[in-house]
Amino acid sequence: MFDSLSDRLGTVFDRLRGRGALTEADVRGAMREVRIALLEADVALPVVRSFVEQVTELAVGQDVLRSVTPGQMVVKIVHDGLVEMLGSQSSELDIDVTPPAVVMMVGLQGSGKTTTTAKIAKRLKDKQGKRVLMASLDVNRPAAQEQLATLGAQIDVATLPIVAGQMPVDIAKRALQSAKLQAFDVVLLDTAGRLHVDQQLMDEMQAVARIATPTEMLLVVDSLAGQDAVQVAQNFSEQVALTGVVLTRMDGDARGGAALSMRAVTGKPIKFAGVGEKLDALEIFDPSRVAGRILGMGDVVSLVERAAETINQEDAEAMAAKMAKGQFDLNDLRMQLKQMAQMGGLGALAGMIPGMKKAQAAMAQGGVDDKMLVHMDAMIGSMTPKERAAPQIINAKRKIRIAKGSGTTVQSVNRLLKMHKDMATAMKKIRKMGGLKGLAGMLGKGGGGMGGLGGLLGGGGGMPQLPGGMDKFKK
Repeated sequence: MFDSLSDRLGTVFDRLRGRGALTEADVRGAMREVRIALLEADVALPVVRSFVEQVTELAVGQDVLRSVTPGQMVVKIVHDGLVEMLGSQSSELDIDVTPPAVVMMVGLQGSGKTTTTAKIAKRLKDKQGKRVLMASLDVNRPAAQEQLATLGAQIDVATLPIVAGQMPVDIAKRALQSAKLQAFDVVLLDTAGRLHVDQQLMDEMQAVARIATPTEMLLVVDSLAGQDAVQVAQNFSEQVALTGVVLTRMDGDARGGAALSMRAVTGKPIKFAGVGEKLDALEIFDPSRVAGRILGMGDVVSLVERAAETINQEDAEAMAAKMAKGQFDLNDLRMQLKQMAQMGGLGALAGMIPGMKKAQAAMAQGGVDDKMLVHMDAMIGSMTPKERAAPQIINAKRKIRIAKGSGTTVQSVNRLLKMHKDMATAMKKIRKMGGLKGLAGMLGKGGGGMGGLGGLLGGGGGMPQLPGGMDKFKK
């Protein structure tokens, strides 16, 4: 997300940081480029104008121009300005009320309301232990109610039974009554949408809101719609009492204009961002972390959180123990590759690790991408259990069989074995450094909590290296 904006701003600030001293003209010139970059990212013009004026006023101050690192100071000012533009603080759902708390989902048809309803329900159930009831009030779109029921079954969340011919207000009444009788903590009301904002849609929203008195009314908008999404948000905020916004398809939004405009235009916080099709692909929208990603500073906190969610602790501890003994076979390598894939692949990780975006670009030019992870897994999967445990027995005849079985080449198999050998050698060095203590030092806090993080970060300072020796796979 924000790739094009991040690249453009990165170029501007690299030039600033490269200079020992800055003049007011230098700063104003950089701010003009920032303005152009934001406009090209489809950020609303009034938002861009206000942001650039505020940031420029601070950046041309004497404290900045006379500081030891003026370039870094300007970047910090822009970062803080972005955080303020995005909403200053992350904002969780306000459901700390007498049960059941009612969350009403509104938005246009096709914005992703139904899927987002299921994602929020899953998050409340899994992370907060809430008993959630979902109810579809969409009687216009064919099979909309059945879609929510299907999603509910997938995530093991209750949905209100469908009664044919019942109108939205009556469905809302029944949902509240059922929630009270069955002691549900939260009721999620998935309302109907339209292809465009009209008075009939607004009248229906207001009628349901009067009955349900929601503690949260979330507007779901497609971030890829850009300025159209901002216009929709403005129209809704003028007619219904929104409490927050959910941006869908943020993972595909390279520009980011909707996200950067939304808070300023609606005055409401962005509460969640949809970052994929899976029902767990929903993130709390944290302005500080998002600003860090936009400016190429990474988002290590999200990286650690994602690792904690996706990595099995027992597997991680078992791998850490093996590594401490200097043991590292192809089963261990396969586990590391699986962990990387579960965390979103190279692209997702690159956006979270400071300085990794440039390394990712270099990897892409060298033919290193997420497909490579799949190919490597296929090669290891084509080996026998004995070969995975003892790679040294893999001779020329076995390499040909593995290559044919995985749809790759013998050269690729050789590169995989070379990469494993290098990593195994590194594990033996770790053992000489003091076993688990040395391992913890290389992998950072938590020791083996994320099997491949040491290799991913390159084992030291400076620009991160390719994950675990993946530079061997560059064409």
